[in-house]
Amino acid sequence: MVPVAPTNKAARNTIRKTWGKEKLVLGQVVQTVFIVGLRGGADAELQQEKLKEENLQHHDLIQSNFQDSYHNLTIKTMVMLEWLAAHCAKASYVMKIDSDMFLNVPNLVKLLLDSGTAKQNYITGLVWWHSPVLRNPFTKFYMPWSVVAEWEYPPYPLGMAYVMSLDLPAKILRVSRQIKPIYIEDAYLGMCLKGLGIFPTDPPEETMFIVNPAYPLGTLRCGRLYLTSLPRSHQQLIPLPGVGPTPS
Repeated sequence: MVPVAPTNKAARNTIRKTWGKEKLVLGQVVQTVFIVGLRGGADAELQQEKLKEENLQHHDLIQSNFQDSYHNLTIKTMVMLEWLAAHCAKASYVMKIDSDMFLNVPNLVKLLLDSGTAKQNYITGLVWWHSPVLRNPFTKFYMPWSVVAEWEYPPYPLGMAYVMSLDLPAKILRVSRQIKPIYIEDAYLGMCLKGLGIFPTDPPEETMFIVNPAYPLGTLRCGRLYLTSLPRSHQQLIPLPGVGPTPS
């Protein structure tokens, strides 16, 4: 599941041509879909028509009736969970991944097929433990005491990418009715997990996630890597042996 801006067709096409092209990996069916909201502004109707044409071609867009913006990311996440709960009863896991991430699909599938990976109440990613609630009103992630009274957020996987077992969407939706939403979507996910008494699981190896890699993608060894952030330009992305469209 890839949340993406309605106008960011370039990112969607890059994913479709690379890791999102995977359909059958290690005997497991894999599907990639994109989640979008509504475009605002004077060209909103034109952009909506373009989205319709794009979906007629690819059949991989999910759209809901909310304004697509940074401060509505929590709404976008809840829309994703609602769709999963309603339409993915036969699937085992889902990965939420930002459009500027690169995913090694075979390595991810290997992780999920491992006998040590839990089948229920499971969520993993780059887990943020003891994340402080920022009180400075001039910071990006400012949160007033009246909204969140604790000094720290409950542990949560960073929103850039996380994997969860598919029993969790319905559980998170249910408990979210009792938890006041905040615009920091991954921290809110952690609040919901706390309400369920569930803690995220660290990945088996820290090197499974690489944020802002120090070396060009072409030089990375991908034996255990299953996710890394990308340069800003998607044109810099090139398929790597064993990582791109060809299953390893």
